[in-house]
Amino acid sequence: MRAREAYRLIVRRRGLLPAMLASHDRMDHIELVDIGSGEVVLFWDCDPQRASLMARMLREELRELEAEEFIDRWRAVD
Repeated sequence: MRAREAYRLIVRRRGLLPAMLASHDRMDHIELVDIGSGEVVLFWDCDPQRASLMARMLREELRELEAEEFIDRWRAVD
């Protein structure tokens, strides 16, 4: 099963400004939710620039990888 069919990506910005203009003090939140159970599988709180980059990478890999491969790869990310 493809990762995009198994997981939902939720990105919450803690402000109105885009990442390039946001303060480094702002913390954005990224969650990966298992669609079947509704449980949060992975989450990160990070600065806006890193959150933007991670969200882009996560979306790309959700489309490309199988569910187990995706989780194994992203569990190691701190």
